[in-house]
Amino acid sequence: MGHWLERNIIEPGKLPLLLALAAFVLTFLLTRMVTRMIRAGKGPFGNVKAGGMHIHHVVPGVVLTVVGGFGAVASGQRGVGAGVCAVLFGVGAGLVLDEFALILHLDDVYWTEAGRQSVEVVVLTAALVGLVLLGFVPFGVNDLSDEDIQSRGGAMVSVGVNFLFSLLALSKGKARTAIFGVIVPLVALVGAIRLARPASPWAKRFYGRRARARARSMLRAYRHDRRWAGPRRRLQDLIGGRPDPTPADAPAVRR
Repeated sequence: MGHWLERNIIEPGKLPLLLALAAFVLTFLLTRMVTRMIRAGKGPFGNVKAGGMHIHHVVPGVVLTVVGGFGAVASGQRGVGAGVCAVLFGVGAGLVLDEFALILHLDDVYWTEAGRQSVEVVVLTAALVGLVLLGFVPFGVNDLSDEDIQSRGGAMVSVGVNFLFSLLALSKGKARTAIFGVIVPLVALVGAIRLARPASPWAKRFYGRRARARARSMLRAYRHDRRWAGPRRRLQDLIGGRPDPTPADAPAVRR
């Protein structure tokens, strides 16, 4: 393990990225633990207020992200300063993305159904940074030989093709597949060749007069959502906590 760490992380200068990722994930998990304790009325923690105004943790998160980001640029990739700035950046990013839904909706939706978007963004970010840390780079140029990279022609073709596949997957309503496809080329290819989701721009443009393709798209989307909606919700509840029940859910909760 030590040899692998030295060869693949420290020598290539990826230690700050590893520290930032570890700080990011740990901060998110600790923040969710604290907020869940506050919500349950347990422990010594409480909401931070100033002058009667609730200070969301995205505020110190933005400050830490700015300090860590500019500090990392100034300190370079190596040294103690780079490591400290990477940790500050990771902590700040964890606090900010934990309230991503609040920023997106400009409303305190932390414990609502819309608040699940924060968990999705955090998991997606951690997965993408982890892939980069393991050696994957955007658009699959890591698969090229040294000669291809030096000639630049092969690299440009690889970037262009994979970018096109990612765009096709995105136009078919498969945002997660498109994002991961930027890092892993085969993922983008799968998303590009499979049927589009019914409400996607691709389906509206090309399935409008093709009743059979439209029906297959709706059936596949229904089966996919029915299969994965439950496990996805349980995983989100496990990581981020269960949202507050809406008024429409209240009778079911009482029963």
